Amino acid sequence: MSSSTDSPTRDLRGETPMANDPAHRSESVEIDEQPFLDATVEAKSKYGRFNLAIIGGSGVGKSSLVNAVFGRDWAKVGKGLPVTRGVQYFNDDSLGIWDVEGFEIGSQVPPAEQLRTHLDAISKSSKVQQISVVWYCVKANDDRLTPADIAMIRELDAQGLPVILVLTKVDWIKNPITGQHGVAKGVEKFVEWLNAPVDPQTNLPIDIPYRSVILTSTQDKHGKGKGHGLGELVADTLAISPDNEKDAFRIAQRLNLPWKRELARPVIAAATTAAAGAAAVPVPIADAAILAPIQLGMMARIATIYDLEIKTMMSAGALAQVEHSSPGAPSPAACSS
Repeated sequence: MSSSTDSPTRDLRGETPMANDPAHRSESVEIDEQPFLDATVEAKSKYGRFNLAIIGGSGVGKSSLVNAVFGRDWAKVGKGLPVTRGVQYFNDDSLGIWDVEGFEIGSQVPPAEQLRTHLDAISKSSKVQQISVVWYCVKANDDRLTPADIAMIRELDAQGLPVILVLTKVDWIKNPITGQHGVAKGVEKFVEWLNAPVDPQTNLPIDIPYRSVILTSTQDKHGKGKGHGLGELVADTLAISPDNEKDAFRIAQRLNLPWKRELARPVIAAATTAAAGAAAVPVPIADAAILAPIQLGMMARIATIYDLEIKTMMSAGALAQVEHSSPGAPSPAACSS
C-alpha cells in the first residue's frame, strides 16, 4: 500500500491530474515552429511575386513612388541586380521591381529599339520575374510627351504589356473655400491632351496605347503631408493585372489594407473550423499540442498576406500567445489583424 508520502498518482498515460488541468496543461507543451515555416513556404508559393516595371528618366521620382505604394526603400536596399545597361531588378519574396531608364537624349539608338533590347533581356529571366504591369513615369510639369515617350509606350503595348501613364511630382493646389485639391492650368491642359491626344501639326488623333493616366505625388511641395493619387494608381494597377497575379499585387502593396483583410478572412475561418473540430475530438494528449500547429499555420498565412517579417511573427511574445490561447480558437492577435 502506498503511503501519503508517495509520488502523485498518475493516470494510464503516466500524467498527473495537474497535467490534465487546463490551467497547467500548456506549460508541459513545447511549441514546434515547423508548422509556421511550412505554412509560410506554402503561402508564398501560392501567392507568388508581383513584378512591376517602372520606366522613366532620372529624377522622375520612381523610387519615391515605390516607397509610397509598396513600403520598400530603394535607398536602403542599395543597387539592384544589374541585368543590362539601363535595367536593374530589385526583389523580395512578394515584389519584383524592374527599374528601366527612359530614353537617353542624344542616343544613336531609336527609343523603341533601345526599349526592345531591354525587354528582350528581361524576357530571358526566370518565369517568376516576368513583368505584369508597367508604370511609365513622366514629370507632370514636363507638360508634354516626347516622340521618344510615345514610341516606347507603343513598343510596350506591342509586346503585350499593359501600361499606366503616371504623372509624378504633381503640385496639388487646395481650394481654400471648397477644400478640394486641383492642379495648375498647365498640368490640366496636359491631362486633357493625354485623354484625347492629337498631332499638333495635323490636328489628327494619334494612338498612344496606355490604359489610364494617373496624377500622383508622394508629398506636397514643402516635402510634407500624404501623397495624392496613389490610391487610384493602386486600384488601376490591380484592375489591369493578370487574374492569376492580382492576389500577389494585393499582398505586395501597402496602401489598401481592406484587400489584405479580405484575403485573410478565409484563412482565419478555415483555422477556426479546424481548431473547433480538433478540440472536439477526445484524444489522449493536451489540446495545445493539436491546436498550436493550426494556429501557427494561420499566423504564417496571415504574415504572408500582410507581408510581415518571419522574425516578428515568431517572436517569443507571439509564440507565448499561441501556447496560452484558449482551446478551440485561433490566437486573438492573429484574428484582429
